[in-house]
Amino acid sequence: MSAVSQGNERLDIVRLARTDGIGPVNFRRLMTEHGTAGAAIEALPERVRKAGRRATIAIPSRDSVEAEQEALTRLGGRMLLLGDPDYPALLSRITDAPPVLSLWGQAEKLSQRAIGVVGARNASAGGLRIAESLSGALAHEGCVIVSGLARGIDTVAHRAALHQGMTVGAAAGGLDYFYPPENEGLYRAIAERGCVVTEAPLGTIPQASHFPRRNRLIAGLSLGVILIEAAMRSGTLITARLALDYGRDVFAVPGSPLDPRSRGGNDLLRQGAILTETAQDVLNQIESGASTRIEPRWTGLPGFSEPESAGFSPPPAPENVKKRICELLSPTPVAVDDIVAHCQFSVSTVLSALSELELGGTATFLPGGQVVLTA
Repeated sequence: MSAVSQGNERLDIVRLARTDGIGPVNFRRLMTEHGTAGAAIEALPERVRKAGRRATIAIPSRDSVEAEQEALTRLGGRMLLLGDPDYPALLSRITDAPPVLSLWGQAEKLSQRAIGVVGARNASAGGLRIAESLSGALAHEGCVIVSGLARGIDTVAHRAALHQGMTVGAAAGGLDYFYPPENEGLYRAIAERGCVVTEAPLGTIPQASHFPRRNRLIAGLSLGVILIEAAMRSGTLITARLALDYGRDVFAVPGSPLDPRSRGGNDLLRQGAILTETAQDVLNQIESGASTRIEPRWTGLPGFSEPESAGFSPPPAPENVKKRICELLSPTPVAVDDIVAHCQFSVSTVLSALSELELGGTATFLPGGQVVLTA
């Protein structure tokens, strides 16, 4: 998408992106079909009604968006829209790139050579030492360290990077809410010398459902992600798997098989993650260009920069298609490609049906090409 023009369309883009049931996938689909956010918003109530949603959909007003922009300015931050010249190029390439970012700090840091560092909140002393060593050395070599502002590995990685170079903090909540509270000073230091970025509006208190979006930012902004201590089924492991889905390198520090915090990383190493003991292991990989990166598991929907036929809405997915897809969904995330494999429908048919189910409040797209049943 070319640079987004000033005026009501920018406000409408934020309004559409912030509407309940409109994730990045549905946002792109609606923009592709209608050409502008304003036209998509006008069509939305009828689209939602046809999708089976009974409750009235709440679309933010232009006044509320303007008020948030003014509050961001007072904080020292601003919004970036997908298509703006300084929207981070690497993030824009993922299939579910966030349409709206709120940032506090220097936007250019989001587009520099970046490496994600993630790990356990309850990290061991050894894990914290490795995080400090790797992050500091990589920052000294000019890499921007991206992490999630959490306790443990994240905090140590940010501090080491600030000491040696630059860092970016990906937040789960609004920029005016410091989580954990003891990291307020770290937030402010990063905003002064690097950048804090989030998908969440101001005033958003972090909840469990917000952390997958934060993890998407870490994976999407980074050339590769280093995993230092992660239990199986942890959020840290989810970030690593998102990086794989986005075609980014995944690095893992090996750990003792006796420590549950090492099982996630050791499992990734068995699956082909790059064994990492020093910063040079990471630098050799990203500088060689001999990528182990894989293509994302699904292609998603076309971007909205060049609408195929603005104003055209495809016919609704047949009820039998939506019924079959609902049978395959569960409260546990399911990959879109797994749905396609088991329902015998085309990718475009499945994505169309899933988009309608999200509009109807039945399903929700998650980062990395997954869907969860919500009703």
